[in-house]
Amino acid sequence: MLMLDVLALIAPMSIAFALIILGLLSRKLGRVTHARPYYGAFFVASALIGAAILVRWLTEPLELWMFVYNGLLALGVTLGVLAAWRYWSWLLAERD
Repeated sequence: MLMLDVLALIAPMSIAFALIILGLLSRKLGRVTHARPYYGAFFVASALIGAAILVRWLTEPLELWMFVYNGLLALGVTLGVLAAWRYWSWLLAERD
């Protein structure tokens, strides 16, 4: 594996790390507000991105594996965005 291929995995790793941090912050917010535990979606999204990283790292760049990598990455990011919207949309709500 080339050094550039390893460096290309830094971006998905940082997204997974950010999702873990959001999950931990959302868990604390959910405990205070007694919200439903939707924060688990952040950890699932991070695991999907971690699986995408493993697919990219352990396989050859064939068309099928790149489809799996991109699909897992897109699914993880989408799930993270939906969970973030659910927990943190009150920050964007208009107040009277």
